Amino acid sequence: MEWTSLQVSMCIMSMHLELEPKSENLQSSNDLKARSTGVVMRKMTDSSRVIALHIVRAIAVSSSLLLVASLSAQEKGEVTKVGTTAAQFLKIDVSPRGAAIGGAFVAIANDASALYWNVAGISRLGQNDVLFAHTNWIADIGFNYGAVVVSLDENNAVGASITSLTMGDMEVRTVDFPEGTGEKFSAGSFAAGVSYARNLTDAFSIGVTAKYINEHIWHMSASSFALDLGTLYRTGFHDFTIGMSISNFGTKMRYAGDDAIIYYNVNPGHFGSNQTVVADLRTDEWPIPLLFRVGVSMQPLKAEEHRLIVDVDALHPNDNTESLNVGAEYIFRDILFIRGGYRALFQQDRQGGLSLGVGVAYDIAGARLKADYAWNDFGVLQKVQRFSIGIQF
Repeated sequence: MEWTSLQVSMCIMSMHLELEPKSENLQSSNDLKARSTGVVMRKMTDSSRVIALHIVRAIAVSSSLLLVASLSAQEKGEVTKVGTTAAQFLKIDVSPRGAAIGGAFVAIANDASALYWNVAGISRLGQNDVLFAHTNWIADIGFNYGAVVVSLDENNAVGASITSLTMGDMEVRTVDFPEGTGEKFSAGSFAAGVSYARNLTDAFSIGVTAKYINEHIWHMSASSFALDLGTLYRTGFHDFTIGMSISNFGTKMRYAGDDAIIYYNVNPGHFGSNQTVVADLRTDEWPIPLLFRVGVSMQPLKAEEHRLIVDVDALHPNDNTESLNVGAEYIFRDILFIRGGYRALFQQDRQGGLSLGVGVAYDIAGARLKADYAWNDFGVLQKVQRFSIGIQF
């Protein structure tokens, strides 16, 4: 019978609980030996072990319910909520590293891109980190992300990030001028955020991001304010880490602008009436894509020259079905990084899913330079390539 790392961890926790004496008066040398063994085996406090056990159980139950609910909905042929939110660019993976492991990064979150995946992770970087990433998105759309993290001390960090989605100018076409009026218009999306994270204990971290979101098309635009919240808990067993985050908890978006301004006759039934006033067409409000993530990661291989990190994330969005992201990262001498993963497992009507990537890092003059690449399959929408450069110091 093969034992998983999680089973081994839970077994150790159970052994420790069994070894705890029920009385302050030890009755024999065997009791003393059992108590000593329990203390040696313990790497965390009693309360930390209990918390870890409850969290693991909660994640297991939640993931099972999430998967069952998702499969049940698909079997019943229920209509999904796809296309019912604005600011879809907020759902695009921002970094090649996270995208290469299938978007399963919420429990890893150990570079500047943690501002997107799980802001709690930046408090454990212990150094400053700068990242710039570019994605050749679908239909020749450009997607860019920049992030800066400043480590204040061993327990506190702040950060700032900018996300933009751009496309080239397009011809204005009308019914009367289907080949174009000679005018051009543009469309795009933008988000900027500031973040703070803190280690509450040596094992538990929390972080928050406040951000401004804007989308525009020609003369119209819509804005929103939102919060991201994240937590990270390290159990100390094979670097087993539990991460949770809520992204894009904010206000709804409503388009407004010059194209919504009209002239309206308030009394059209009155002959000769010229009571025309300036009016504003009120468009519908749309929510932004709220996303809840919970994930676990661990290092089953941790040698001097070789390391392997695996991560599994469960996702619950407000505009799609539940899904799982899985991925792994192999690290050779902290110089070469090989990554692979699969995103959107069990998601209804998904396109593609396979993700691959590679990265290199080099230490020079007290700084660490990084470069990453990712390739993602999007089915009929074809392939997406991502690139990034970064520096830690």
